[in-house]
Formats: sequence, C-alpha cells, structure tokens
Amino acid sequence: MEKDIELEEESYTKYGEINNYQDLIVWQKSMDLVVSIYEKSKSFPDQEKFGLSNQIRRAAVSVPSNIAEGWGRKSIGNYIQFLKVANGSLCETETQLLLSLRLKFLVEEEIIELKDNLKEIEKMLRSLITKLEQKNNYILK
Repeated sequence: MEKDIELEEESYTKYGEINNYQDLIVWQKSMDLVVSIYEKSKSFPDQEKFGLSNQIRRAAVSVPSNIAEGWGRKSIGNYIQFLKVANGSLCETETQLLLSLRLKFLVEEEIIELKDNLKEIEKMLRSLITKLEQKNNYILK
C-alpha cells in the first residue's frame, strides 16, 4: 500500500515546506537549466533547428516535466519512477551538450556552468530518489 507523497526535507526547498513540486529546489534548478539550454542552443546552425537543437531542448524540458508529472501521480512508487526518468533525461541532455562540443556548435567555456548545473541536479535527484525509496520501503513493510 503506497502513501501519498509527503516530503519534510528542508534541503529540497528554500521555503522549508513543500506544498507542490514547484517548491522543490531540484525542479526550480531544472527549470533554470531549460532556460539556459534554450539560450545556448540559439547559436546552433540553422540546419540544426529540427536536429540537435530540438533534441537537446526536448531532453532538458523533460527533466522538470517528469519531476512535476511524478509529483502529480500522488504515490511514492510512481514518483520515484518519474524521478528516474528525469535523471535519464538529464543524462541525455549532458550527452547532447558533449556532442554539441564535438560538432563545435558550442565551446567548453560556454557550457561550464551548464555542466555544473547538470551535476548539481543529478545529485539532488539521486538524493531525493534515495530518501523516497527508504520512505517507501518503510511504508511497505
């Protein structure tokens, strides 16, 4: 029997209380990442409008979208699964950034901050998943 999502972890919100997914710092930071990805991908060649530019944007958008959708499912088990999908999309975004470097659409200096943000979000997602898995295992025993 799964329980509705309840998080009391202050480390996930700057407000100290989580009322919805928008209060989660990991969601806020992933939204900021999307904006940054959109800004950086504007410089991609025109022929990439429907190629890598579109793909990297879609992968980045998928991160906060899955955090939100999982929250909306109202069960810890479902939420964990959506957080794992968000983490996969984060890895996809990183891969596409690295590909953008190899193709010389971006230079290393342009993505240093993005890579740091990716790593920070990844750590936050892993931590949240671990805490929810522990809570879920406790509830199911």
